[in-house]
Amino acid sequence: MGNQTITPGAAPAAAIYKRNGKSRTEPILFHTFNALFMIALVVVTLYPFLNTIVVSFNAGNDTIRGGLYLWPRQFTLQNYKAVFASGTIYDAFLISVARTVLSTVLNIFLTTMLAYTLSRREYVFRKPITLIFVLTMYFNAGLIPGYFLMKDLHLINTFWVYVVPSMISAFNMIVIRTYIGTIPESLVESAKIDGAGEFKIFWRIIFPLCKPVLATIALFVAVGAWNSWFDAFLFTSSRQELSTLQYELMKLLSSSMNANSNPAVANGAGMTQEAAVSMVTPLSIRAAVTIVASVPILLVYPFMQKYFVVGLNVGSVKE
Repeated sequence: MGNQTITPGAAPAAAIYKRNGKSRTEPILFHTFNALFMIALVVVTLYPFLNTIVVSFNAGNDTIRGGLYLWPRQFTLQNYKAVFASGTIYDAFLISVARTVLSTVLNIFLTTMLAYTLSRREYVFRKPITLIFVLTMYFNAGLIPGYFLMKDLHLINTFWVYVVPSMISAFNMIVIRTYIGTIPESLVESAKIDGAGEFKIFWRIIFPLCKPVLATIALFVAVGAWNSWFDAFLFTSSRQELSTLQYELMKLLSSSMNANSNPAVANGAGMTQEAAVSMVTPLSIRAAVTIVASVPILLVYPFMQKYFVVGLNVGSVKE
């Protein structure tokens, strides 16, 4: 005892043990609660989609009874046979894929070019042009003027009516411009010293560094283009060869609300009309249509996920 030295200001051993014990307990409680909360969130989020898959593979007359949870009671493919009975579905699928790919590529490329231009402080008109684009987010001419605009541009009943109106997005431009503002200006200045022009700087430096936010924007644009059906109804409904998948599925869903008047249900499924009505119902058709429309986007999402969170976080940083 006599040889023990006490450091001034040192905490007693009991206090240190208590503090260390508390520091060990708090992370355990936090991680336990966090894990339970996230599991509950995943279950609540994932269960409706899983239940929709179950309903889509279950006989329609049995689905009406209810009580379906995680496994079909009467497994059948009649719902999907009814959806794919019309030969127009396959052509509409190709139109939707072409529309989604072109809209996404052009929107990303042109919107990023615009965002880079408006991010340059030496560009004199960047503020008034930015204001004009922001105003378009608050004011809309309406449906009828928009239709006449497409008519004057000779886009009615053409494939390009799906692509041209979506080539530039004011909101996406603002997000990308904010992200570009986080890129060090020294990279641009060093490229200019080496003799690089504006387009070369954009293509070789800015565009690759914007990959996270561009992947996020691409996902938003692709989902919007894939799910859109109203423009097909409005601009190309008189040309069946330009119909999109979503529009065809919408028509099928509308007609299935009265199963007795839906020839695709009876004839396409290879059944008599009475048997088809007993096997396929509007509820089961709606579930099958939902799965058919969702699967392509779900297949793309995993490839974009690694950029998704980074793009959202960095793209929302204010200058």
